Order: sequence, then structure tokens, then C-alpha cells
Amino acid sequence: MDLMVMGEIGKFPGTRTIIGMAAAMKNEYAHHTHDDCRIPRWTKREIFQYMYARPWHRISDFYLYLVCGGGGHSSLHSLFSSEKNNSKVALECSLGDNESNLLNVSLKERKGRWERKTFKIVLSYHGGSFDGWQKQPGLNTVQGLVEKSLGRFVDENKAQQLKEKSLPVEGCVSVAGRTDKGVSALQQVCSFYTWRKDVKCSDLKDAINASAPGKLKVLFISEVSRVFHPTFAAKWRQYFYIFPLEGSVEIQVSDNHMDYSSRKCENDELQQQTEHIVHGDCSTFDNENNYLGDVQICMKSSSFSVDKVNQLLCQLEGKSLSYGVFARDTKASRSTGPPTECFIFHARAVEAKLPCINKDFTEDMTVMCVELVANRFLRKMVRVLVATAIREAAAGADANALLNLMDTTCRHATAPPAPPDGLCLVDVGYGEFDQENCLIL
Repeated sequence: MDLMVMGEIGKFPGTRTIIGMAAAMKNEYAHHTHDDCRIPRWTKREIFQYMYARPWHRISDFYLYLVCGGGGHSSLHSLFSSEKNNSKVALECSLGDNESNLLNVSLKERKGRWERKTFKIVLSYHGGSFDGWQKQPGLNTVQGLVEKSLGRFVDENKAQQLKEKSLPVEGCVSVAGRTDKGVSALQQVCSFYTWRKDVKCSDLKDAINASAPGKLKVLFISEVSRVFHPTFAAKWRQYFYIFPLEGSVEIQVSDNHMDYSSRKCENDELQQQTEHIVHGDCSTFDNENNYLGDVQICMKSSSFSVDKVNQLLCQLEGKSLSYGVFARDTKASRSTGPPTECFIFHARAVEAKLPCINKDFTEDMTVMCVELVANRFLRKMVRVLVATAIREAAAGADANALLNLMDTTCRHATAPPAPPDGLCLVDVGYGEFDQENCLIL
């Protein structure tokens, strides 16, 4: 692992000041001390610089290629094993995930609320072409385009209600998981219902596909039971993150942004020495050449081990934990307790070669692929987990580093979210999770 020497050690805050700050925040946050590493961790500014200074456009192009006809979900398997190309994940050939209990409900002689027709829509889209999933005024979102294209299939009563409220006549869709701006999806699941009996699956598919050719594509549509809900019926969600290992720049260490809380210095008096000389044998002397003792040179890593990231993530498998510290932009009422608990079925990382699909590049790119499968994910949880795992791996943290962070309620203990360009929602499952469907085994 490459290392780079940090700048001179500056003055630390006085002990009384530190105690006062800790006492003031004792009732609000449970802090994490980060005292388990010999190598100091990157600061937020440094991890942000390390994550974003990479050729993300190549990852975005790769996802666009998958959406536009490059094989979609099944093409991801080719990154690891050609034997899986003929696996049972081919979406077009199945209803997927043993959802017979949701689909095989008699559609004849329906009355009342059961008269309406509910459609399950599975689609893929390129995250870099949209401002996220959720519909927002003035933004080009996936939900906005889908609902607009379904407007002509809305029943007369609903259309009249919308007109009376001076609202556009658009469909209303529910989704399995809202994705952020820049995040792609290969098998996103949503649903749409109407009381019109003349609506066919092929009509819906043609209308949605015409809304954004080359960026948004319907994989298949099927009529399902009214009890089907893409969000609440889902039993697991599969996310994939591709992190470029090439094209990075050296982290610029700044004295004004040093993470003093992550250092381990054995001599408190030595911290207050404003000028000192460090000899090659790690013995420190002051300006008068008086011996002060052995110290540990503060150094930061300029790279990380993919195997170490995999080791950190594997510790999360098979456990139901509160991931509130890894979430972002969530309401305070949902920052603690059961709303933040997630069960991760699968968490792995591996190094791979991303195929070159752009004529401007002639060589495959080395990347780290991270696969996470859980019953649910909090907002930006995957991106924070990836960035924090990279930071902990670079610092040589213990295997339980991510688990130890669960004890804190201060989100400053985790890294800022990784770039959205590398994230993709691969699949949503409505049957029991099967390890064989994972990409990284």
C-alpha cells in the first residue's frame, strides 16, 4: 500500500476544551473515537476528492449501454463468469421471483374496487439522463415521464377529478425504490392501475418507450392482482456499485483539514511541541537536540485494498442492524429505532475489468464492484456504505470497523456518500432470496 507523509503536527485543542465540547454534546450524540487504526483516516474533504477525481463518465456510458440493449441485467454476470449468462435471471422469459401468490388471482367477475386493472411494470433507465426517480416540478425525472405517458389510460372519473383541481391528466405509479439523480436501474419495478377495461399491456409499453427512447426502456408489463404493491410486497432489493480504480489523483493533505481525532500519539507533551525534528529511527528531538522519545509518524494511505473492502462488507451479512448512521437526508423521527433497521442478505466486493464499449478507449478499465442485497435500504445508504468501507480499508481498520460504527448516532463518523454515477438498482425480488442469483459469489 502506497503511503504519503502528512504535514507537520499542529497544535491540538486543550484538554479542558475537549472535555467541554464532549460534555456539551453528550446528550445529543454518541461519538465514535476511531482509535483502532495505525494509519489516520481521510478527512471528508480528502475522501470527497479521492472519490470524485475518477473517470465516472466511463461508468455512466457502461450503464447506458446496458439500458439501450447491451444485455441489461444478464450482462453484469459477464464481468465475473460467462457460465452465468444462461442463468434464470433472464427477465423476459419469466415473471420472476415466484410471485404466483400475487399474480395468479382470478381476474374474472371482479366487483367494486377489484374491478380495476393493476399492471406491474418492469423498466430500466440510465441515471445520468434523469434528475432521479421522484417527480419534482421543473425537473426531468423518471416518474414524471412515466406518469405523463400513462395519462391517456386514466379512467374518466379520475381524469375529471384532476381537471377540476387544475392538474394535468397523468397516471399515478408506485415504485419499489426511489433512486437519486445519477443512479441507474436495470429492473426497477412500479405499478399502475385504471378502471378502464380496454387497456392492454402492449399499449402501456409502447407509450412509455416513446417517452425517452434510448434512455428509458420497458422490459415487460403484466396484469397482476390488486393486492400487489411494488414497495411493500418486495422482499429484497439488489444494488450494484462500480468504482473505477484508475484515473485517481493524489490526495492533497491540508493542515487546516487534518482529522486530529483519528491520530494516536503516545506522548501528550509532545503534541504541544511546535517545532521538532523527526529522525529516521522515529526518535524525536526538540530544537536543542534533547531526546523526547519514540513516536509514531502520522501517515495517510493513498490507496486501498479491494480484498479489505470485501472483508469489511462481509461482516454485515446475515444481521439485522440499525443503519441510521449510514443514512442521509432522513427526518429526525426516522433516525432511530425500527425504521432504520435493515437485514443484509449479501454484501461483497471484488476487482473486475469493465469492458470497453466506447471507441474513444481501447483498453478495459480496472474497477471494484460492490454488490449489496437487503430487505430494504435507507436513503443514500449504499453510497455511504461504499465510501465508508473504502475509507476504513485505506486506514487498515479492523474487520469489524463497519459494525462498530453502528454504536454511534453522529453521522459525521461515516464518510460522505460516494458519487451516484457508479450506483445501479439491479433487481427487486418478491420471492425468497436465493444466493445463486447474486453476481459476486
